[in-house]
Amino acid sequence: MELESVRIAVVGTGAVGGSVSADLAEAGLDVTLIDQWPAHVEAMRTHGLTVNTLGAERTVAVRARHLCEVAELRHPFDIVLTGVKTYDTRWVAELMRPLLRDDSVFVGLQNGMTIDDSAELLGPERTIGCAMGIAANMPEPGYINREVTPAGTWFAIGTLDGSRTERLDQLAAVLAPAAAVEVTDDVRSAKWMKLIANIPEMLPSALLGVPLLEAATMPGIRPVMDAMSREAYALALDLGIAIRPALGIAPEDVPDGDQYSLDLLDRVLSHFSQPGTKVAVLQDWEKGRRGELDAFSGYIVRKRAELGGRAPVNEAVLRLAERLERGELVPSPENAPLLLDALAQA
Repeated sequence: MELESVRIAVVGTGAVGGSVSADLAEAGLDVTLIDQWPAHVEAMRTHGLTVNTLGAERTVAVRARHLCEVAELRHPFDIVLTGVKTYDTRWVAELMRPLLRDDSVFVGLQNGMTIDDSAELLGPERTIGCAMGIAANMPEPGYINREVTPAGTWFAIGTLDGSRTERLDQLAAVLAPAAAVEVTDDVRSAKWMKLIANIPEMLPSALLGVPLLEAATMPGIRPVMDAMSREAYALALDLGIAIRPALGIAPEDVPDGDQYSLDLLDRVLSHFSQPGTKVAVLQDWEKGRRGELDAFSGYIVRKRAELGGRAPVNEAVLRLAERLERGELVPSPENAPLLLDALAQA
C-alpha cells in the first residue's frame, strides 16, 4: 500500500499529537486530526496548525474534527495515533474501535505503559507501542511550541510480541517525517527505559513549578531525582525488563548497573530540554487539569507493591503530588524542603 493511501487518524492533537500531525500533513499523508478542545479545532480549521520549532515557525493546513464528529465518520482508518493523556486512553480506544479494521493498529504517542490498556480493549494484534523522546507545549489553540526538531526526535516502535509486520514497517514510514524512528523487537523494554527517564523529572519539577533544567540544578533536588530513578530501575529488573539503549544512547554507552537510570535523565536534560521546557504534569497543573500521576510514580509504587515491597521515595513524592491535586499545595520552589524530606525519610 502506498503511503498516500494509508488512512491515519490522530486523536488528541495537543503538543505532541499536534506536532506529529503537522509533520504528517506537510508530508502529504492522509491524516485526520481529532481533538476534544473545541477552540483548538476551530483555530486549526480557520487558520491551520502553527508549529514553532526552536524559532522556525510554519503553518500547515490540516483536516480537523471535533470529538463529537467521530460518530459521523464512516470509513475505517488503517492507523490510529493517540496523544491524549494516559488516563484518557481507554475511552479513546473504545471511541475509535468502530473505525478500526481487523488489520488496523492503535498507537499511543504517550509516556507510560498504555500499551496494556490498548491490548486489553482492542487486542494485542492491533496494538503497537511507541516510546518517545520529544518536548513540546501548546500555549494557545492552534499553536504549538516544539522544542526538538524532527531530526532530533526519537521514536521506538514495536509490536507487543516483537514480530516484524507489514503494518509496523508501514507505521515506521508514516512517522519518518516526524522523528528518527527505530523499530524494536522489545517495545515494552523501550517504553520502560523512557519511563525510567520520566520518573525523576515529572513530579519533582512539577511540584517545584519551574522548568526541568532549573529544577535539576536546585540544591538537593538531583539526589531526590536520582533516588527515584534507582527505584524505577530496580523494579524494572525485578519485573524481568531487559535494559536496552534508549533516547539515542549508543549500546556501548549503556553501563551495567543503575548508573544507567541516571544517564537516561542526563540524556533528557541534554538532548530534549530547553531552558524553558516544562514537564507535561506541570503544564497540566498550570491549565487547571489533573496530572498523569498514575502513569509515573503512581505506576512504580503500584507495581512494586504487587511484588510485595515499597518504592519509598517515589511513594513520598507521589503523596506530595496528590496533596497538590487536592489543593493543599501549589507548584512552587517553596516545595523543595518537602522533596528533600521525601528522600531523608525514605
